[in-house]
Amino acid sequence: MPRHVYSKWTKTNAIRKHAAIDAHVPDTRRMTRTTLFNKLKRYKMVYVKPDIGTFGNGVMRVEHKSDVYKFQKGEKIRSFESYEDMYKSILRHTGGKRYLVQKGIHLLKYRGGKFDLRIMVQFSADRKRKWETTGIIGRVAAKNKIVTNFHNGGRIVSAQRLLTPYTKDIKRSLQSLAKLGVKVGKAMQSAFPGVYVVGLDVAMDESLHPWILEVNTSPDPYIFKKHPDPQVFKTIMRYARKYPKK
Repeated sequence: MPRHVYSKWTKTNAIRKHAAIDAHVPDTRRMTRTTLFNKLKRYKMVYVKPDIGTFGNGVMRVEHKSDVYKFQKGEKIRSFESYEDMYKSILRHTGGKRYLVQKGIHLLKYRGGKFDLRIMVQFSADRKRKWETTGIIGRVAAKNKIVTNFHNGGRIVSAQRLLTPYTKDIKRSLQSLAKLGVKVGKAMQSAFPGVYVVGLDVAMDESLHPWILEVNTSPDPYIFKKHPDPQVFKTIMRYARKYPKK
C-alpha cells in the first residue's frame, strides 16, 4: 500500500525545502499563545487547524479587526474583547491536540461560497515511472462555512467553471497548477519513499497566485466522479490499481 504521512507539520516542512514550492506555501507555524498572537498581528486573519486530522474537522478562522478578536468554527462566530480570552476559548476547542497556525488566504468565491481546488497527482508505477497530475477539480464551501470539504457540506464544481470569472486563460492556469502538483509529488516522494499519490488543496488569491493549503497522501479519488470529463476518473482509478501492494 502507498505510504500515508499524517502530520501536516511534517509534510509542510518537507515541501518548503524546495524553493519552487516554498513560494506557494503560506507561512505556517506550530500554534502557541505567542505564535498565534504574532501571526494574527501580522496577517490580521489566520487559520488554525489540527496537525493531524481530515475532512476539515477542527479548522478555525481567527481574525483581529477593529480591536475585536474573533474566531469561527463551523458556522458559529465567537467574539472577544481580549486576545487572552479568545485564546483560552480556542484551547478548549483544540482538546489538547497539537494545532498549526497558517497565514489566512482570502479564497475566491463562486455564488457566495469560498472555493479551493483539489489537484490529484499520481506516480505512474508502470514503465513510465514518473509523476503526473491526473485531475483538477473545484470544491465550494457551503454558505457561512469556512471549509470546502464535501464531508462538511461543500459541493463539487469544475475548475473551469470556478475560474472563468477570474481569468481569460484558464488553460494556462490549469497547466501551471498541474506543473506545481508534479513538483510537490516529487518532493514528497523524495522525503517519504513509498508515497505514490498526493492530493493538493490549493487556494487562489485575487492575483491568481496558487497557495498550497494542505497536502494529503491519501486523497479521496471519488470526488473526481463528478468531473465533467469521465475519462479523468477512469485514469485516476487505473493509476491507483497499479500502486505497489506492499
